[in-house]
Amino acid sequence: MTADARPEIYTTRVGEDGTAGRIVFLHGLFGQGKNFTTIAKALQPDFASLLVDLPNHGRSQWAEQVDFEQMADAVAAEVRRDFAPEGRVHLVGHSMGGKVAMAVALRHPDLIDRLVVVDISPVESSDMSEFRHLLGALATLDLDDLPSRTEADARLTELIPSRTVRGFLLQNLRSVDDGWRWQANLDVLLRDLPRIGGYAPEGDPFVRPVLWIAGERSPYVKPEHRPMMEAIFPRTMLLTIKGAGHWVHSEKQEAFVSALRTFLTAADRD
Repeated sequence: MTADARPEIYTTRVGEDGTAGRIVFLHGLFGQGKNFTTIAKALQPDFASLLVDLPNHGRSQWAEQVDFEQMADAVAAEVRRDFAPEGRVHLVGHSMGGKVAMAVALRHPDLIDRLVVVDISPVESSDMSEFRHLLGALATLDLDDLPSRTEADARLTELIPSRTVRGFLLQNLRSVDDGWRWQANLDVLLRDLPRIGGYAPEGDPFVRPVLWIAGERSPYVKPEHRPMMEAIFPRTMLLTIKGAGHWVHSEKQEAFVSALRTFLTAADRD
């Protein structure tokens, strides 16, 4: 499939008839919807899930730039089209996907029942050095001289010592007829890192329940961010998962699933 032939938003459905509701998952930078497959399966049969590939990622279309409002509107349109044409959904977003999820909730509040934001804050961030380093590391791979995914992993070991992080990033490497290609639009993502970090959602407050999940060892959710959270999302509850870094849902899957299940099935007190 060429980039031009990709759907605007590619999705994968896990489960058909969730008795307790429907969940839409939005991944972070370098991710794909399938990163949440294990989480979605663990929430069956209570919840049916929609795993979304955001633009410039996975099997979704590549765009000329990263635009959070356009991504939010595209996600909302796709959810309304088939997954939940008549009802609300729960929305879970990690990192960059968390910012997209905030934008969806603020721009399409009638679509969202409960919102879960994972390890990102609704503020501008000028420090994208970690992500710039990772993108730069991937760019060092000569795909025309790459015999295997195993060799790609070996070549990245010095620049990215974490085997887990390398494995996550190399899910973007796809075998094609003439060799290897990146599924993620690395050039645009690298160029637009300031736009990604600098985005801060705006809009009338979202008045439905919100769960903010932070990793204890991650720097992306800080105490000084709490006033901004509560200004835009006044019904926010903050949960910090011990021992977790930025990729909370993969590092502490059991705790993450438990937190989702508890929050999404709790009675609405308002």
